[in-house]
Amino acid sequence: MNLRRDVFQAIADPTRRAILLLVASQSMTAGAIAANFDTARPTVSKHLAILTECELLEPQQNGREVIYHLNPKK
Repeated sequence: MNLRRDVFQAIADPTRRAILLLVASQSMTAGAIAANFDTARPTVSKHLAILTECELLEPQQNGREVIYHLNPKK
């Protein structure tokens, strides 16, 4: 079964809302975002994947880094 993520499901999680608030103020790398939380980096990466899948965040490859930007259109 292929599940499609819903924007409202994505923003229901308080950690994902906090990530959106962080990235709204400035674009950040995954490491910089993870440094603001007491959870493991893979957990933050999973949250970033969900937010990207819902098109709330737009990843941009910059060399070896991926910089996440807020998608204000969504």
